[in-house]
Amino acid sequence: MSKFMRLLVMFDLPVKTKMERKAANQFRHFLLHDGYYMMQFSVYVRICNGRDAVEKHRQRILHQLPPQGSVRMLTITERQFEAMEILCGRKIPELDEKQQQNTVMIL
Repeated sequence: MSKFMRLLVMFDLPVKTKMERKAANQFRHFLLHDGYYMMQFSVYVRICNGRDAVEKHRQRILHQLPPQGSVRMLTITERQFEAMEILCGRKIPELDEKQQQNTVMIL
C-alpha cells in the first residue's frame, strides 16, 4: 500500500487592483517554489510522502494565504489521483505531453 498522497490547492483570488494581482502572483509563485505544479488554471497539485508531509505543506500554505479570496485544499491518495478521469472535448496533443512530464512513476 502506497503512503504517497496528493495535495490539491484550488484558489479564487481577486485580481482587479495592482495590489490584488501582486498578492495572487506571490501566492502562485510560492506554490511553484514549494513543489506544486499547475494542473489547470487555479488548481495546483504536489505529491507528499505521507500525512506528516501533507500537514507540513498545509501549514506552509496557511502562512502564505493572500489577504483576500478563497483557497481550498484537498488531500487524496495516490490511488485516487491515478483514477482521475480527464475529459476533453477533443484531443489536445500538448496536454498529453505536459501531463506525461508531470506524472510520477512509483515502482
